[in-house]
Amino acid sequence: MKLDKKVIAIIPARGGSKGIPEKNLVQVNNKPLLFWSVNFALSSNLIDDVYVSSDSLKILNYASSIGAKTIKRPNDISGDTASSEDAWIHAIKHIEHLGVEIDIIIGMQATSPIREDGDIDNAIIQFRRDGLDSLFSSAMFGENFHWSFSKKTHQLESVNYDYKNRLRRQEIEPKYLETGSFYIFKPELIKINSNRLAGKIGHFLTSKISMFQIDEVEDISICDAIMKNRDE
Repeated sequence: MKLDKKVIAIIPARGGSKGIPEKNLVQVNNKPLLFWSVNFALSSNLIDDVYVSSDSLKILNYASSIGAKTIKRPNDISGDTASSEDAWIHAIKHIEHLGVEIDIIIGMQATSPIREDGDIDNAIIQFRRDGLDSLFSSAMFGENFHWSFSKKTHQLESVNYDYKNRLRRQEIEPKYLETGSFYIFKPELIKINSNRLAGKIGHFLTSKISMFQIDEVEDISICDAIMKNRDE
């Protein structure tokens, strides 16, 4: 049941990208990348309004054409050094200025096109049930052995385990990867802390394929293949 205060999804989608030109509109599974996040948010039973924040009129026009509301983001928070927090805080203030009372924000990442049906609605239910202030989407991993090159010793060193005492898979404590696909947070806390995660933090476990996102050119073909395979 929806509350008087609204559940708002905000999707930051900058126009500029050094790695992939017009990344948020690049074709993935025969649709512009942005389509998948907007469409997923619009299909939610618990989200009241879906906004796209961008400095690009081309992106804003496309977002509007597929059913999202739009917010023109100022250039000073749209460069390579700008954070998603900058975009979310600006968007929250814009929406509140319109007279909308916000319950919680669903901060979605446009570059994460792969999600499972029901993920966000179930995450919202969990958020409320557990009395959380913020939540991140996660994927479980436990067998990843990390190494780094030490500048001090000029040798490789094991980071998250002792290679001289390698544990069996069954003995490894599960760990959770923050996938970046979506976050849920209270608007007042992100405005105070300038951070999407604050207060009582929880996580919502998603499938491993949901952790794939598009940052580099080769990620396009990976996500494209995963999504087309799921559709068959």
